[in-house]
Amino acid sequence: MAIAKPGTRPENPRFSSGPCAKFPNYNVNMLADAPLGRSHRAAVGKARLKAAIDGTREVLGIPDDYRIGIVPASDTGAVEMAMWSLLGARPVEMLAWESFGAGWVTDAVKQLKLDAVVKTADYGEIVDLTSVDTDNDVVFTWNGTTSGVRVPNGDWIKPDRQGLTICDATSAAFAQRLPWDKLDVTTFSWQKVLGGEAAHGMLILSPRAVERLESYTPPWPLPKIFRLTKGGKLIEGIFKGETINTPSMLAVEDYLAALDWARSVGGIEGLRNRAYANLAEIQGFVAAHDWLAFLANDPAVRSNTSVCLKFTDPRISDGAAFAKAVVKRLDDEGVAFDIGAYRDAPPGLRIWCGGTVETADVAALMPWIEWAFEAEIAALTESA
Repeated sequence: MAIAKPGTRPENPRFSSGPCAKFPNYNVNMLADAPLGRSHRAAVGKARLKAAIDGTREVLGIPDDYRIGIVPASDTGAVEMAMWSLLGARPVEMLAWESFGAGWVTDAVKQLKLDAVVKTADYGEIVDLTSVDTDNDVVFTWNGTTSGVRVPNGDWIKPDRQGLTICDATSAAFAQRLPWDKLDVTTFSWQKVLGGEAAHGMLILSPRAVERLESYTPPWPLPKIFRLTKGGKLIEGIFKGETINTPSMLAVEDYLAALDWARSVGGIEGLRNRAYANLAEIQGFVAAHDWLAFLANDPAVRSNTSVCLKFTDPRISDGAAFAKAVVKRLDDEGVAFDIGAYRDAPPGLRIWCGGTVETADVAALMPWIEWAFEAEIAALTESA
């Protein structure tokens, strides 16, 4: 039997996993001081870019001797810049448990032609991290945006490792504690946990990564936007706001506003707590409804940002069609936008729970999911 529509709606129905929701009370007037129509190489442009780098270091607690650069092409550009510039000096292990990690495997094996050890896991799981040899270079995603899983900690990474760890942290940065002493290359994009704008990536290098860059020249050609060294030395300007290509100063200002908001809620710990509060709302709902389950069965590896769910009711014969119908109902009602599972993932829902999402909105969404589920089950019964 179909149930009545809930009486409360999320104030902000934006639960997309990228670009993600703007922080609460966001207003474009906050960007009024952006130096539009000015060169990013002028003093004012350099100052805003350096402020973005310094703010990133402050909020994330990145060590002083790590370099932070703003690079082209979002997180994808940052990861590929690292792979093309650093891999090939040592044996490589590629770890993949979702579509983006699988993409990095393709780059390493089919594009760079590396004889890499490839370890994969199904959606909702991660590989056995104790089997990973960090004396090799290792490329992995910290948080599987399309699979709802995350690396639980960095204990599997040896402190005296010989290889480099290259970590795509785009759905983890600003929501999960990252062990900087265990990460040599870390990347993320502004459009994820802080709800920034797309097209810009962040590249964070440990001293060990810089040493590799200055001592190793890869055998393949590097396009201009991937070049981090000149004459065997790191191009330091990249890590002081002298970007490789022209950035959007409007997007930079937007990121600075998000960093200010992050400080106002307690920095990384406040952001992390907000994400876990959102996850807790969904966990309570799933526990009370046997027709819904997490894609990640193990709570230890369950993401607190990209929360992936699957329908388990035996009456559902076509999971993809059912999930699509539920998503459409919620979209049509204006209570949840963009929460369908990623196209390469198992069918279901993907609800963004990063810190810019209000817990009250997640709580308000849950009864609507039940309403949409019951409505679709009723439709199936009527057509049977």
